[in-house]
Amino acid sequence: MKKLAVFLIVMLLIGTGVFFYYAQPEANIEESEAASSFQSLSPEMQLFARTLDAEARGEPYIGQVAVGAVIMNRIRDSRFPNTLSGVIYQPWAFTAVARGHIWEETPSDQIVKATLAAYRGWDPTYGCVYYYNAAKVETNWIFSRKTVRTIGKHIFAK
Repeated sequence: MKKLAVFLIVMLLIGTGVFFYYAQPEANIEESEAASSFQSLSPEMQLFARTLDAEARGEPYIGQVAVGAVIMNRIRDSRFPNTLSGVIYQPWAFTAVARGHIWEETPSDQIVKATLAAYRGWDPTYGCVYYYNAAKVETNWIFSRKTVRTIGKHIFAK
């Protein structure tokens, strides 16, 4: 009898948790990201958006998010600096940063949306910490990295 009572209490708690989980209104991330403008971002997020804009300009939306995901993955990887600005300003980590291209244009609303999606955890690269455009490679060491997938003109690697 005691086992039955414990079982019923556990089932009741699980059922209650499931009910409250599904009863919550869905957050519309797409809508909230679309509502953000470049000027409304913090200085750190503006730097992130500028980097995405310069590094992934002309790429499809998922490719822009993927470049942002690589930056976020580097923050979590012990081989790289552990801050957003540290990763972005790491010497020669990003050609567009090293050459000053991040200051040339104000990022579009789509870039802002991609920046926020990557920052919030969307990772279409499956954990990659490198990417490159095979047509623009300047050093051959990148070819030693394990390729995971290609999105647009970028190849993503670990």
